[in-house]
Amino acid sequence: MRHIPVEPPAFFHRGPSPLARLAFFGLISLSLLFLDTRYRYLENIRSVVAVVLYPLQRAAEIPGEAMAFVGSYFVTQRELTEENSELKRRLVEQGASTQGLASTNSENARLKALLEMRPRYGGSATVAEILYTGRDPFAQKIFINRGSDSGLSAGDAVIDAQGVVGQVTRVMPFMAEVTLVTDKDHAVPVKVERSGVRSVLFGAGAGRLPELRFMSPNADIRQDDILVTSGIDGTYPPGLAVARVASLERETGQMFARISTQPLAGVDRSEFLLVLAHASALPARPDEPADTDAGKKTGKSRRRGG
Repeated sequence: MRHIPVEPPAFFHRGPSPLARLAFFGLISLSLLFLDTRYRYLENIRSVVAVVLYPLQRAAEIPGEAMAFVGSYFVTQRELTEENSELKRRLVEQGASTQGLASTNSENARLKALLEMRPRYGGSATVAEILYTGRDPFAQKIFINRGSDSGLSAGDAVIDAQGVVGQVTRVMPFMAEVTLVTDKDHAVPVKVERSGVRSVLFGAGAGRLPELRFMSPNADIRQDDILVTSGIDGTYPPGLAVARVASLERETGQMFARISTQPLAGVDRSEFLLVLAHASALPARPDEPADTDAGKKTGKSRRRGG
């Protein structure tokens, strides 16, 4: 019995082989990855895609928001009664603490401090809401609902009521990407609030606390010290709370101390953030007195010549 060959005749073999096609398209993919990473040639295409996909993203969130609304609407009367009773109990417990001159003066002092800080930011502070976190589990990034249409730009500082959250690293028309202070590629110039010692806070990645690296073992820093922004980078305004020293190891014979910190801002729980533009980070740099110095030098040379 004659067997029918499995392979098709050579007449039907047309075009390059599958291996050649794989090599060709792999080379194109690597080239596009290199150009995008090196020269940002695909940034405009990415912005256009973000604009096109934005309505779809919002449409995908509508069912979840609708279910959450329906669930909150059908809360039972028993749960509302228990919550109301609990709030009344807390109000009675805190009633004594809210009375008195000391508490009133303390509250007035906090309000005055906020009012004095507000002119430093002016109209360059933008309130944003967190949409979702990044897909990469190894990168500490979030996305907010403000973009270039609201005047945001890459490099803007992002804070909340407790302190520094991160920095805007990529801006799209209707949203922006924020890299958190806990990301392994992020660094914040800080100083110890108590002693004024300056250093740099480096993120350590997911599940790990940020670290103060390259600190001398005899540096004036203690556990529970508060770290604030030094402002020397021109991105973050000086004096913003960043982290608290969680652990400190000064091993003899080691060149640097091992210092871990706990972020003070709600990097994993804040819902609303404040984005500060570059103009609000630091006051304008003064002009160099080049003409005055030149005139003084000329006058001195003339007096010497005379």
